[in-house]
Amino acid sequence: MTDGPLLVIAAGGTGGHMFPAQALAEEMLRRGWRVKLSTDPRGARYTGGFPHTVQVEVVNSGTFARGGLMAKLRVPFRIMMGALSARRSMKRDRPAAVVGFGGYPAIPAMLAAGSLKVPRLIHEQNGVLGRVNKRFAPKVDVVACGIWPAILPEEVDGIHVGNPVRRAVMDKHAVGYITPGDWPMSILAIGGSQGARILSETMPQAVALLPNDIKAQLRVVQQAREEDVEACEAAYAQAGVRAEVSPFFRDIPRHMAEAQLVVSRAGASSVADISIIGRPSILVPLAIAMDDHQTANARGLAGAGGAIVIPEKELTAISLAKCITTVLQDADGAAKMAQAALTQAKPDATEQLANLVEKMNAKGRD
Repeated sequence: MTDGPLLVIAAGGTGGHMFPAQALAEEMLRRGWRVKLSTDPRGARYTGGFPHTVQVEVVNSGTFARGGLMAKLRVPFRIMMGALSARRSMKRDRPAAVVGFGGYPAIPAMLAAGSLKVPRLIHEQNGVLGRVNKRFAPKVDVVACGIWPAILPEEVDGIHVGNPVRRAVMDKHAVGYITPGDWPMSILAIGGSQGARILSETMPQAVALLPNDIKAQLRVVQQAREEDVEACEAAYAQAGVRAEVSPFFRDIPRHMAEAQLVVSRAGASSVADISIIGRPSILVPLAIAMDDHQTANARGLAGAGGAIVIPEKELTAISLAKCITTVLQDADGAAKMAQAALTQAKPDATEQLANLVEKMNAKGRD
């Protein structure tokens, strides 16, 4: 362990929060900082890709979005217990800065840091601030934004840094794109933790409707909820298309780099990965996303010509099949979409965010 300054990263809940947190952790370690991750048991499931030198501290937290009345009544007490635990930890090993990436698991560390006057920064991945980040935005030292323009509370100024991506994604930045044609092709379909089911149902149906010459060359790599995997595999088998279906892929960057087309929800991390690697995409924003933030996330790619957006209410096997066919039957158009996606990339997002952390730390020492 080095004797460098300590950064506490507060994040959890979903990959959308954890992947940019992992990217920042990798960069700060490279700069000689020590890094601790404060998360809850759900967030801890995403820590496998973090560098082994990152200390993971699991704290109590909770969300009002799940469970019955009694579970919701316990949430404030769980959060306060988590905050007290985080505060004790910070008094033993005082951090130079705390960075929150949103989600209820970030609350305990953010509260503890505020009570100890530790410099705080929040990073919002989406075009609209989530509940937790909206609460802390007026009180922290810096608000960094992944999507721009972002909808911010009044009297809050944001700094556009982009969305940090993991080293495994950066390693595939602008990697060569093989256009669709009369050779093996791949589609990557990713749904996110909340949005996989509708794609698990619609994607195989859409693929079954594709022209035979496309199906003969096609392979699909699809993320599906565990309870949907068997049905999804059976549907692809019936359509006569090769498919690899799994609840979680550790090598998404490789699959994305190999794909001629990505079909995805418009989560901020997914949009960032697609932009960095540079692939044509069909985006289906999650309809229940708070403040319709996934539609806001998709605007940059769509406006540049890198993505086709299908609103969830318009998503059918027929509409999806038409869009897939449009991309895979037009090699020149697909290549232009890939290039357009790259124009939306912020490959220096992690570096910019790390610079803000160090600037905030230096200011705090003055």
